[in-house]
Amino acid sequence: MRDLKDWQPCAEPTNAPMEGRYVRIVPFDPAGNGEALWNALGGVEANKRLRWFGWPVMHGADDLIARLRNYNDNDGWRTCVFETLYDGAVTGMASYMRTDAANGVTEVGAVGHGAAMKRSRASTEVHYLMARRVFDELGYRRYEWKLNNLNAPSHAAALRLGFIFEGIFRQHQVTGRGENRDTAWYSMLDSEWPVVKLAFEAWLDPGNFDAKGEQRERLQDIRSRLAGSGRSA
Repeated sequence: MRDLKDWQPCAEPTNAPMEGRYVRIVPFDPAGNGEALWNALGGVEANKRLRWFGWPVMHGADDLIARLRNYNDNDGWRTCVFETLYDGAVTGMASYMRTDAANGVTEVGAVGHGAAMKRSRASTEVHYLMARRVFDELGYRRYEWKLNNLNAPSHAAALRLGFIFEGIFRQHQVTGRGENRDTAWYSMLDSEWPVVKLAFEAWLDPGNFDAKGEQRERLQDIRSRLAGSGRSA
């Protein structure tokens, strides 16, 4: 077990720019990319795409912008906006939230991928970049992913990305839509990150895709193979 007698609080994660092979991450800017984000999430269809957030129905870009601005100004969120690297088009978002810097814990949440990100390399790379900031740049011990337990795609995404299921908080919240929310908890630890990181990098490598752009090896399979071989960074 790690000796923590010399532990020091971490710096809080920021949404300062990050860049990979396929995607660029930039800060949420209400005037600069708020409307583009609304459009990327499908306009009014964002209410369906973000259904499990439990937010009240949004009627336009101003509603999304006001909600994200409030969370960033008052609740400590740091919303990251995703742009396709080759053309700068806004494609989605996620936020660092509920950060406990004293204990080295933060969460990635409010994950919203637009249609352009579906099954794309960018949709995986954004989470690699955000996790790399948390663990490699800032030295966090724990990275969380929480979701409405009814949200099956989010369960699948958490597991695919390398988060470990921990359990369910029953009747955890009453949502903004007046519904019960049972919250499922997932986490990734600093001790698990080296293998998760190597798997991300191997999956994102262009050599992992054939001439049609299809993956040669699944992310989960790469991670299992590396874990079985005892590989670490």
